[in-house]
Amino acid sequence: MAMLAVADLSFGYGANQLFTGVTFSVEAGERAALVAPNGAGKSTLLRLIAGELAPDAGAVTIKKGATLGYYRQSHELSSEGDVLGAFLSGFSEVLALRAERDRAIAAAASGEPLALDALARAMDRYQLAHGDELERKVGMLAARLGFSDADLSRPVESLSGGERGRLLLGTVLAREPELLLLDEPTNHLDLDTIRWLEGYLSTYAGAVLIVSHDRAFLDGTTGETMELGRRGLRVYPLSYSAYAEARAVDLAREAAIFADQQAFIQKTEDFIRKNIAGQKTKQAQSRRKMLDKLDAAERPEDVWARAERVSFRFVPAPRSGDIVLDAKGLGASRGGRALFRGLDLFVKRGERVAVVGPNGAGKSTLLKLLAGLGAPDDEGTVRRGTNLCEGVFDQHLGALVESRSLIDEIRSVKGDLNVDGARQYLARFRFYGDDPFREIRGMSGGERSRVALAKLLLEPRNLLFLDEPTNHLDIPAAEILEEALVGFEGTVVFVSHDRRFLSNVATRCVTVEGGVAEDHQSTFDELVTWQARRAAAAKPSAPPPKPREKEDAKASFEAEKQRARAWEKKKKRLGELEEEVAAKEGELARLVEALKEDPGGDWEKLARRAKEEQALRREVERLMSEWSSLGDELARGPR
Repeated sequence: MAMLAVADLSFGYGANQLFTGVTFSVEAGERAALVAPNGAGKSTLLRLIAGELAPDAGAVTIKKGATLGYYRQSHELSSEGDVLGAFLSGFSEVLALRAERDRAIAAAASGEPLALDALARAMDRYQLAHGDELERKVGMLAARLGFSDADLSRPVESLSGGERGRLLLGTVLAREPELLLLDEPTNHLDLDTIRWLEGYLSTYAGAVLIVSHDRAFLDGTTGETMELGRRGLRVYPLSYSAYAEARAVDLAREAAIFADQQAFIQKTEDFIRKNIAGQKTKQAQSRRKMLDKLDAAERPEDVWARAERVSFRFVPAPRSGDIVLDAKGLGASRGGRALFRGLDLFVKRGERVAVVGPNGAGKSTLLKLLAGLGAPDDEGTVRRGTNLCEGVFDQHLGALVESRSLIDEIRSVKGDLNVDGARQYLARFRFYGDDPFREIRGMSGGERSRVALAKLLLEPRNLLFLDEPTNHLDIPAAEILEEALVGFEGTVVFVSHDRRFLSNVATRCVTVEGGVAEDHQSTFDELVTWQARRAAAAKPSAPPPKPREKEDAKASFEAEKQRARAWEKKKKRLGELEEEVAAKEGELARLVEALKEDPGGDWEKLARRAKEEQALRREVERLMSEWSSLGDELARGPR
């Protein structure tokens, strides 16, 4: 039988019916995605499967004797004990033996023979239960989730919210349950850990059901996509991206069928109305019977339609200067640990700079430093350009006041906006009806994110600092934000672990890792390719065969000399390009200023200057492209 079978499930809160007729099954080894907009009931469905809620109708059947693991978005984790103990919490027998061993160790400090004998017995029992082997296994899992050996002895109560989320995920995975339910498992993971989790789940022997807004993660882990709607599920044996395409085709076909049938019904009813009392009474009666027997098609349910109404539109802002940020020698330390040092960063108008790296490396710290919100002892200077209108989105949403209503939050930014105006504005962010009167404290993470973005976009901005802006947004909202940022005429510096978002938005990347911050003149996809090549080059390779003859040795020597000469030429060319670009940009700046002058009626001269400016700008772009490609090649080292 299937590992999980859900039959005709229905659930709602009073008059609010979330869904009805939900039916599906998941076999061992299958990995399925459950998708729908925020508020559709995905987390509720997982709670029904886990037995935390009772359905209004229908049944959930889990294979007899199968173990269940459930990772929730809310971090319901005991604050008692240390991190390693939390990882072992699913193994009650081993945990009890570990506690007995620890007590015996403490008692053996007295040196008494009885205490030493008790310690030996406790150690034997722990080893017979494979406690040491389990600790090693859990230690490896903890390391993959970002916990060091030293972290394993930390009290759970000392962990941050993000660390608690990763610990809870680890406690679920450590048990290797036969049915695994994951609700937004990537929210507190960095890029490397997300990639590891993809690989881990791709070979998982049990059944896996995943709720996630991370499109790249879903594509990398699941082969089946289930769309939750009010009238049941649409099930596609496809990855998320393929499902999105197939679903659009299906909806268009179903909408055409529904429209054709409605037109037929309308035409038939018109005939009946006109002829029921005339000469064609029998025909009218016959057609009425036909309509009574007609199997009427339902209007196709588009669960994403309302979610796609969110509108992240930017208020027109003045044009900033071409130079936006000029940072020199940036550095920061936290808790006695150096995060990065000596970073120079030059940001021009229109760039979208992504800051990427592992959790705790200093990405948010760098973002705050660039936004002018760093600590007093941070290093370096940030020279800001002219005419800047800046806005900051904090991933912790600290700018929201828990006791305020949505309307009050909006009016705290724009006090001259009346209640109706605030409600109309909030409707652009998918808050309808009485939603604007709700307090912040009662809202979900996704709703809070939309309110924070609504506040940010209420005023003109031409420089945005965004820290994990998609963390709680559902897929349509994240896609609409992507489109808005790509069309944004200002400048964006942002932190994200959403690979699809990074790939679509970033024009340039800065990495922060291992105490080093590095500016890469590349897109996110180019960065990933370069990192893969660097990792492959770092792997030890077989030594080259020894030359069998003197001629071979001589040829090898000459080839190496040629490579060295070519390498030196490239380094020289890089320096030449930098000088050429600087000179050309100076010429371009002078030409742009000349274009602003009154032509005095000499329109031919003005047209000639405009052509020169366009040609010079193309030349600068060509030189910059050559400089960027050559710089990347030199960064990878000689081949």
